Amino acid sequence: MLNIPFEPIIFEKTLNIHLILEYLAFFLAFRYYVYLRKKQKDIITSNNRLSIILGATIGAFLGSRLVGFLEFPYIEEFTLKLVINLMNTKTIMGGLFGGLLGVELVKKIIGEKKSSGDLFTFPIILGIFIGRIGCFLSGTNEFTYGSKTTFFTGMNLGDGILRHPIALYELLFLVLLVVRLKSIQKRKKLQNGTLYKYFMLFYFSFRFLIEFIKPNTFFVIGLSSIQILCLLCILYYYKTIYSLLKK
Repeated sequence: MLNIPFEPIIFEKTLNIHLILEYLAFFLAFRYYVYLRKKQKDIITSNNRLSIILGATIGAFLGSRLVGFLEFPYIEEFTLKLVINLMNTKTIMGGLFGGLLGVELVKKIIGEKKSSGDLFTFPIILGIFIGRIGCFLSGTNEFTYGSKTTFFTGMNLGDGILRHPIALYELLFLVLLVVRLKSIQKRKKLQNGTLYKYFMLFYFSFRFLIEFIKPNTFFVIGLSSIQILCLLCILYYYKTIYSLLKK
């Protein structure tokens, strides 16, 4: 039986399974992106695509740290340990939204008018999926667990309390999301960038709802920092929502 948190020991060294799967997620997601770019004709030049990837990377790094910090905003005094913890505190939601802003800023600088997100959509989902496996295996060592529950899905994630296994819920959602997006791709002729917009809307809406069963302690107007970010992202794509409602 698998014990959560899962902490394998090799050569008398305890491995950080979450960190290992996080690096694996980055590697496989990038290789999948390269494969898709070779398979499909990219409407954006190689130089501009490289600039866009750089903008996405910097934006994702800064956004993930900023939003991660906002989840735990209480600071009593600045110490070296605190700085290290802040550098290691990150969230995929901030990474996605920060990456989006980074891409849009770079595109304005280089004058790129074409939508660039579709090629990233499924590689990003793959990366999130692998990362969430690491989150689940880390149990309560990572703040991706849910509130205590008596629901039949409740699991002991390392602290002896039955909790919502939010990481598993997200894994199931991501599978359903891929199926849905693939179905949309087959049925409709989408404008460039629309697939990525659908992904962001579906994923941020899901995360907004799932936050209600997380043991958050810091709220603004009754919402967590992640939920506020989700609302900002949904508002950012208001034109896409409007076009969907018109159909």
